[in-house]
Amino acid sequence: MDPSVAALLVIVDSANVVGSVPDGWWRDRRGAAERLRDRLASRGLPDRPGPVEIVLVVEGAARGVESVPGVRVESAPGSGDDRMVDLVAEAGERPVLVVTADRELRRRVTALGATVTGPRAVHP
Repeated sequence: MDPSVAALLVIVDSANVVGSVPDGWWRDRRGAAERLRDRLASRGLPDRPGPVEIVLVVEGAARGVESVPGVRVESAPGSGDDRMVDLVAEAGERPVLVVTADRELRRRVTALGATVTGPRAVHP
């Protein structure tokens, strides 16, 4: 890879993505976040060739989910949305893709230059 080209930073809204599939996730929020993390670690981001860095943002009952090779997990101390906005802002000129269906979060991150896609981008 050309060192002058930064890997795409993919920030995944765990609560929003997990909540988009009615599979009983509400009975075990942490377990649902871990299953999403493991799926991202094994499959990456389908339809996105090239290097990516995946960050899964968790909040509430899902806090404490550990990072694994291929997926860095960020436990938001407060609002997951606020942590994702901070991560976009911290990325500077690096390309960022945020995975969420949350309209307000989409507005906030696109105002900072990120692109967005919906939960289907990471669901089988």
